[in-house]
Amino acid sequence: MPASSARYALPAVSETRREELERALLEHRTGFEQRFGSGAGVRLWFSPGRVNLMGAHLDYNGGPVMPTAIDRGTFFALRPRSDHRVRFASTLEPGEFEAALADLPGQPARRWWDYPVGVLRELLAGTELPDVAGFDLLFGGNLPVGAGLSSSASICVGTALAISDTWELGLERLALVQAALAAERGYVGVQCGIMDPYSVGLARSGTLLWLDCKDRSSAWMPLDDRSYAIAVADTLVRRELAQGAFNERVRQCAQAFAELAPHQPGATCLRDIELATLEAQRAQLDPLLASRAEHVVREVGRTFAARDALERGDLPCFGEQMTRAHASLREHFEVSVPELDTLVDSATACAGVLGSRLTGAGFGGCVVVLLRRGAEDELRERLERDFLARFGRAPVVEFFGGDEGPREIRP
Repeated sequence: MPASSARYALPAVSETRREELERALLEHRTGFEQRFGSGAGVRLWFSPGRVNLMGAHLDYNGGPVMPTAIDRGTFFALRPRSDHRVRFASTLEPGEFEAALADLPGQPARRWWDYPVGVLRELLAGTELPDVAGFDLLFGGNLPVGAGLSSSASICVGTALAISDTWELGLERLALVQAALAAERGYVGVQCGIMDPYSVGLARSGTLLWLDCKDRSSAWMPLDDRSYAIAVADTLVRRELAQGAFNERVRQCAQAFAELAPHQPGATCLRDIELATLEAQRAQLDPLLASRAEHVVREVGRTFAARDALERGDLPCFGEQMTRAHASLREHFEVSVPELDTLVDSATACAGVLGSRLTGAGFGGCVVVLLRRGAEDELRERLERDFLARFGRAPVVEFFGGDEGPREIRP
């Protein structure tokens, strides 16, 4: 397909953004042919990333979260093969994976392809192998890997959709989410909560997703993107060593709940522990476990307060809860780093900013900022100036729109 004739079916965006997306998709298709050879039958998909505005580290503790999908994400170019083999390559990461469908590795390699391999294993578990073809699949896109924007869920949900479409499995969005979640937990070994795949798989443009991670109920809450913008500032501190620390936080929260549950009738997760119960038992808890539990218990209250503020249109109160959440992540959960703290402090001192906090697991990556329209240039200048003065480099500051979720991109 020549570049001059391509007009992809993209969501309603500005002409500048449309041209940027079309150019990126064409480059990705060209990259596929350079890697795997030319030929017909190449299809393209897109899966967004996400930022979480409220509910930090609550998803695996049964609490509520408020994420939104963003208009940056993962590109997938796939072409079926005539045999039962698969090949994975990426424009963002080195190395290539190849195997027969009947001989996929049973243990992760600790490489980027563990995520799509895990998804493939999940989908094959319910598929008759002789009835499906192999394929070549190139990953890429414009979502920074390891920045806390949920690149892993973007990859996993998008991989599930691309394979489902190719094999004509007809999986609904929730089934894609479940396959992605099972791959991360069961194969890759990250004991993540449900927020990331749900926020990618159930995305709707122009909304925040209210997701109760205890009963998996959800609702879409409008956010007026004509009046407010979401910025993400990337520290460029990558989180390669964060998986072990994240799993440690999961274990600490589970241990805190095990010690507190006997004192809270009916509690099924740490989200159910009341602040009064925590305070009454604090002296019997290890101080570190008490600190982790305090973040979770208070963050539940902050997140409900943020939802109430959004419902009544009080965005300054919503932003205040975001900034309070960051302080707790720094002091009680200890997942921040100086680069993240500097960005949050600079952002919240900027006129027009309503709130800011780290997004994702922490230990590096990005902060998310909620601001009024018109304050974008001042925010970018302030963040770049303050960060450069302290760390000798500038952060990457971008402003995001919403996204409608994973989908095939057809010409």
